[in-house]
Amino acid sequence: MLIVKTIQEFMNAKSDLGRKDTLGFVPTMGYLHDGHIELVKRARKENKFVVASIFVNPTQFGENEDLSSYPRDFSRDKKLLEQHECDILFYPSAKEMYPSVQPMETFVVPGKTAERLEGQLRPGHFRGVTTIVSKLLNIVGPTTTYLGQKDGQQVAVIKKLVSDLNFSTKIVVVPTVREPDGLALSSRNTYLTSVQRKKAPYLYSSLLEAFSLYKKGETNTNILKESIIKHLKNDEEIRVDYISVADSNSLEELDIASKGSMISAAIWLGNTRLIDNIILD
Repeated sequence: MLIVKTIQEFMNAKSDLGRKDTLGFVPTMGYLHDGHIELVKRARKENKFVVASIFVNPTQFGENEDLSSYPRDFSRDKKLLEQHECDILFYPSAKEMYPSVQPMETFVVPGKTAERLEGQLRPGHFRGVTTIVSKLLNIVGPTTTYLGQKDGQQVAVIKKLVSDLNFSTKIVVVPTVREPDGLALSSRNTYLTSVQRKKAPYLYSSLLEAFSLYKKGETNTNILKESIIKHLKNDEEIRVDYISVADSNSLEELDIASKGSMISAAIWLGNTRLIDNIILD
């Protein structure tokens, strides 16, 4: 696996690839887990070459968020990517990706899909996401880009970004990878204490509770949301940020759930924030 740290080095490496060779891209912030590896495996299966990036993007973190403490382990990440036959790892510094004097003058500003849910609670977050994704797509120029469904709103925002700004890459969304007890894999799960880790699956089981009601014929979204709240209230340490039943593309809240709707929630468990979602099908 070739490791490149500058844009020019990446361009030089890419010039050696055949013009008709397909290139699968997996953008990450590192501290890789099996969810990331599933993306790499899918990219490996479907493309001649696979590129992964590791970059903890400062512009998507708010003032009081965990940029400085976000988990990092490059040596481990490197070994995992090598084991799963990644061809090129793009590992730039913040200065390489944002060379101009702060604050930056140019950002990619997303629309209403990014203003809801996570966007409402984390102002500027998706502006940072769409900016760095645009930069990475311009640099890498992938045939296909692989994203995880666990970040459901981010998937919707990036899909609109690619469509609205005419990026040529195809977006493939891979189902959420979970622990045996249902907890969605996330780099931030490492923040949980052992006691909190036992409680964390409540988030997914609350979504399953609503999904079960839906499968029995309940489509009133208020009733579905109430079932989630009732389930989460089983533990006093859990604080709810939001519960949503929305159109999975626009993230507009719905009165009536239907096939393709996304049930999502964000909670705090101690000082750790967890998000998860289920697509109704």
